Amino acid sequence: MIAHVGDRLVLDGTNLDVGRVGVITVVCHDDGAPPYHVRWLEDGRITMIFPGAEAHIEPWDDETADPVRH
Repeated sequence: MIAHVGDRLVLDGTNLDVGRVGVITVVCHDDGAPPYHVRWLEDGRITMIFPGAEAHIEPWDDETADPVRH
């Protein structure tokens, strides 16, 4: 998994969870590999995460841009 600051991290839901979406605020490695610091859209909390198989990256673009970032 490779990500950049501003990309969205999407955790797909399981049968007990509806999933989460967050904006990546820090990428800890120059090659874009995890861990990432993510600001979760649902509550604004920031956590560090090593995403698993249930996660995928949505690259940042103008349509998904985070208004806080601008």
